[in-house]
Amino acid sequence: MSRLAIVSTLLVVCGLTLPVVADEPDVPNVILFIADDMAVEDCGAYGHPRIRTPNIDALARSGMKFTNAFLTTSSCSPSRCSILTGRYPHSTGGHQLHLPLPLSQVTMSERLGAAGYHTAAAGKWHLGKAAKTKFDVVRPKINTWVQTLKDRPRDKPFFMWFAFVDPHRPYRPGAIPVPHTAQDAVVPPFLPDVPETRKDLALYYDEIARMDGVIGRVLAELDAQGETDNTLVLFLSDNGRPFPRCKTTLYDSGIKTPLLVRMPGVITPGSVCHSIVSSVDLAPTILDLCGVRRPKTFQGRSFVPLLTRPSKTIRRYAYAEHNWHDFDDHGRSVHSVRFNYIRNYYTDIPGTPPADAIRSITFQAMIRLRDAGGLSDHQKGCFVRPRPSEELYDLENDPFELQNLAGVRKYEAVLRQMREALGAWETETEDVVPKQRRPDEFDRETGKRKG
Repeated sequence: MSRLAIVSTLLVVCGLTLPVVADEPDVPNVILFIADDMAVEDCGAYGHPRIRTPNIDALARSGMKFTNAFLTTSSCSPSRCSILTGRYPHSTGGHQLHLPLPLSQVTMSERLGAAGYHTAAAGKWHLGKAAKTKFDVVRPKINTWVQTLKDRPRDKPFFMWFAFVDPHRPYRPGAIPVPHTAQDAVVPPFLPDVPETRKDLALYYDEIARMDGVIGRVLAELDAQGETDNTLVLFLSDNGRPFPRCKTTLYDSGIKTPLLVRMPGVITPGSVCHSIVSSVDLAPTILDLCGVRRPKTFQGRSFVPLLTRPSKTIRRYAYAEHNWHDFDDHGRSVHSVRFNYIRNYYTDIPGTPPADAIRSITFQAMIRLRDAGGLSDHQKGCFVRPRPSEELYDLENDPFELQNLAGVRKYEAVLRQMREALGAWETETEDVVPKQRRPDEFDRETGKRKG
């Protein structure tokens, strides 16, 4: 058994973090892949029948797939700030879209750097100027992932933050040589099954396939360097797909993420974990596996025990939040394995999707259908106001969260428990409703910038 496997076993059995010196040969390298706006079900590994994602699927077969992994928010930069700091968005100072991560925030990258790791970020940079000081190298351009891996110093372990711009909007034909077609689209019931939606989804699938190709090239380079067996590889998304009732919402279509973790010699290939984990848990988990002491600022929990015993439990609930993202809003959620509880604090406004999704052919078709009386009740959520102050969904019987159970007597006990859990979390993390509301930056029907 390698030294790394021994360390990991002790972590599982004893719940300890052992002091590992970063220049020892078995200290793991880390590659963290972050997709930009990808839903959990939109790859073969999670059951999509038509999207071509051979490299993501192979990663799942060689590692562990998490089926109940949740993000702390469904908003790009706040989600990434949360992942990097191991803290909930409202605790990072970067809780609203485009707010930079403050220099005072402690990150896993700087802790790894202090322990002797070479740290690099490549691809989309959405964390602000101060956060660049938390890495040795920052390359905020696409198509630099493989070169960044090639350019690393060979006498140090490495931590790579590889952030994609796919499958973020806008979409254009030609992303891949053989594009997906409208027939490949799987349309959820909260979106209208019309030609515009199917065309939009097909272009979105193309960008996922393009990203999959990059992942394959990076992992091929890792293999060529002889580092595959000593590298922890993780893949997740920062939020849900950029479609109505997905990105920026607290439904599963917004906050549930694919999460794949590969660690040869520790994780059983093809294993599956159904226990709840949160993206706020990634930083403490990575530091534990690298033998680096966790800072007290982290609010997440290490899921190292799940990597060898996936039936264990590290948390009962995952918590998520929605703050300003193009539009005014404030919402919170508590997610168990079976139920999702959502609290809408600003009930006077509709659940408008982000501005780029408003400008999409899908949403413009929805406006046309709405005006013609052609939307089903399940497809009107983006336009309804006032919104309910509370929502409760039974994911076991209602996976698309179409039936709000908050007013159903049978579920009063569940509602009360999750309401109390939310209150306790808000108190513990010092989460409060803003005293002033921030105005919308875009028009909610056209997506055009105001002013």
